[in-house]
Amino acid sequence: QVQLVESGGGLVQAGDSLRLSCVASGGTFSSSAMGWFRQAPGKEREFVALIRGNTYYSDSVKGRFTISRDNGKNTLYLQMNSLKPEDTAVYYCAATTRTYYGNAFYYRPSNYQYWGQGTQVTVSS
Repeated sequence: QVQLVESGGGLVQAGDSLRLSCVASGGTFSSSAMGWFRQAPGKEREFVALIRGNTYYSDSVKGRFTISRDNGKNTLYLQMNSLKPEDTAVYYCAATTRTYYGNAFYYRPSNYQYWGQGTQVTVSS
């Protein structure tokens, strides 16, 4: 049974940094696309970052967040710097074994098969 478990969230002040981790078990995702999404209260889940060979980011986090993976540890990371209050949300990691030409496919939450339970990130002003 595939499990994704996030950790590393917390309460920080604007300008601080956090690193989220997502450990995968029950499967190997070294060749799969993996991503980070977030969901703020009252809003839809939105794409944050993707890694599938190269890395891709939403415009709102580009230059501040970095997605990476350690395949030996089956772990996905999201380094978040210069955090802003608008980054406050529950952050989810996700994985998919589906492949598609182009990246837009991977920006949609519905195209991911596996999800973690989420970790809360709160940024105070």
